[in-house]
Amino acid sequence: MFTLGALPELILGSALLAAYAVALILVLTSRRHPAAAPLLAAAILIALALLAVAISPILPAFPFAAALAVLGAALAALGGDPAARSVLTFASRGLVREGPNGGILLRTPAMTTAQAPEVMRGGVTIGYLERAAAALAIIVGYPEAIAVVVAIKGIARFTELGSPETRERFIIGTLASLGWACVVAATVRLALG
Repeated sequence: MFTLGALPELILGSALLAAYAVALILVLTSRRHPAAAPLLAAAILIALALLAVAISPILPAFPFAAALAVLGAALAALGGDPAARSVLTFASRGLVREGPNGGILLRTPAMTTAQAPEVMRGGVTIGYLERAAAALAIIVGYPEAIAVVVAIKGIARFTELGSPETRERFIIGTLASLGWACVVAATVRLALG
């Protein structure tokens, strides 16, 4: 039964769901070729949601909990890809090309017409799994699991981290990707109490 006293919780829950839904739509519009404007708008919505739950003395009404957790996990997992791509493009000044299998094409000074070798294949898929695991770990209250996820990723990629270009992209991409996922998931965790 609806009571007037529950109105602030319903408004907060509705506002958070709306902000996350709009941010998810903005992220999905720029998944393959990241565009600055939609990503910036999505980041602003997430920051505003984080600010709202951080300073609010109330929590969203209980019916919003499951929807907020699912939407937050989806936004964390899907939104980290264009965010990481944007940061990587900025960091490399657009000079590093992506390979056909989601890896990066390494250039060497001796290369002329030969095809550049592709390293770190499957990074997009690994990123989705990594962000989903990190977001779920935070949402359920076990952020220590993120260390396990990062350790597994580092061990699995160790043999591919031979060149400075690869190491740099690995570190920058991981930090940008996990940063996005952690902020989104922390907002959900704070909102759920």
